[in-house]
Amino acid sequence: MDASAPAIDVQGLSKRFEATVALDDVSLSIGRAEVRALIGENGAGKSTLVKVLSGLIRPDQGTVKVFGDTVPFGRPKAAYRHGIQTAFQELTLIRDLTVTQNLLLPYEPVAFSQIRKRHARRLVEAHLAKLGLEAISPDRLISDLDLPTRQKVEIAKAIGRKPRVLLLDEPTSTLSASDVDWLGRLITQLKAEGITVVFISHRMAEVRRFCESVTVLRNGKHVGSYKIDEVSDTDVVRLIIGRSLGAIYPPRVDNRKADAAAPALAGDGLSAGAMLRDTSFVLWPGEVLGIAGLQGMGQLELFEALFGVIGLKAGKIMLGGRAVTLANPSDAVNAGVGISLVPEDRKSEGLFLKLSGKDNASLPVIDRFSRFLWVDRGAERKAVDRVFARLQVHPRALYKPASSFSGGNQQKIAIAKWLLADSKVLLMFDPTRGVDIGTKHEIYVLIRELAAQGHAVLFYSTEVPELVNLCDRVLVMYRGRIVAELKGDAISEETIMTPALGGSAATAGAA
Repeated sequence: MDASAPAIDVQGLSKRFEATVALDDVSLSIGRAEVRALIGENGAGKSTLVKVLSGLIRPDQGTVKVFGDTVPFGRPKAAYRHGIQTAFQELTLIRDLTVTQNLLLPYEPVAFSQIRKRHARRLVEAHLAKLGLEAISPDRLISDLDLPTRQKVEIAKAIGRKPRVLLLDEPTSTLSASDVDWLGRLITQLKAEGITVVFISHRMAEVRRFCESVTVLRNGKHVGSYKIDEVSDTDVVRLIIGRSLGAIYPPRVDNRKADAAAPALAGDGLSAGAMLRDTSFVLWPGEVLGIAGLQGMGQLELFEALFGVIGLKAGKIMLGGRAVTLANPSDAVNAGVGISLVPEDRKSEGLFLKLSGKDNASLPVIDRFSRFLWVDRGAERKAVDRVFARLQVHPRALYKPASSFSGGNQQKIAIAKWLLADSKVLLMFDPTRGVDIGTKHEIYVLIRELAAQGHAVLFYSTEVPELVNLCDRVLVMYRGRIVAELKGDAISEETIMTPALGGSAATAGAA
């Protein structure tokens, strides 16, 4: 092994999936104990490069050397032997196994052909404690954990296998601010131990905070690699999308119809799930109403109750001034002007990955295209094509499975089905999670366009700047209740975070 060789040396890497060129003659190197950001639009080739390095797919040409040794392609065990471990954004954990079983699989301690369960548990308990994750029980089933906790277990699993190169694929897309702080400390510790970290992200603030250099991919090509202090955020955006984007956020115009006969959606004394307690709010036509809160403060239960995913323990939901009972999501979609939800996890909650984009988009309203038990496929295709064109989804989504598209395009498909449904109330739970800056901008513009057209949008985001720049009002949740209401110039990161952390619950501005 060459002691002077870089940790990773990629030369002439190319990979094509049918008509799609995922990697186009990519060459780059990453130094030992370096923290390198890998950024680009969804579909730029980041995930393909990660999967090549992880041994999951074979490129069409090129070479990969790790610490000077050539790594054979398409063999995960070979990548593992060379010290490469990956924590994926799309989690690899087995939902029906415990945290202990997932972290040790397939390397559980055995004696006389039997797994030593107590010893295994102690190993995992010590490992979690070392990483500052003592609050996660080794005995919990993965299916019982929320998405942020599953992401932390995924990271712990990769680190537990003692990598020399750690690939972090969108690790912060589901994490709260405190969890991001935890990850930052962890990356600093790993670098100090001589571990090379490749950090895939769409969040420039975190890239600047954690990384010393950045590599930009665009349309499968290596655009360039730079020291982090050599490029401005404007430069990075231009490198990522090939043009200057201008303002990230569209102008915020007040389209609220507060003189409407009734709010588009309202909750009165809502209690649901383990956290939501006695919550009341109103959402007017033409309004973008933000929901802010740290992880687990009741915001998920609020959205799920409003879409009929979970039942109410107390309170009532009113749609257009009339009380409605939402026993399931179908009730929400078909109630009055319709309620739609863009969920937290698009892969498990928002899409059927094996179905085409067209089938995913039309499924909630397939009866609109049905006549005498037959589906008018021509009318269905034309309708879906129109909403796909509006969201700039590739026409291949009409017939290709959703799983074949990048995360950004999958999110667009998840949103497109509700544009097709033409619901007047849209619940958007962290809709920009794991998507690139260009797609984020498109979603921002869409949200404001929908408000201008009279739709009502309830919007939750883990990124506080999105709430500040997109929303007409922001409600801050703490321990299951709304503790602050902000509007207009009163909306800022400070005025959101203070009550979100349990500070002053004074209301800023009237409803």
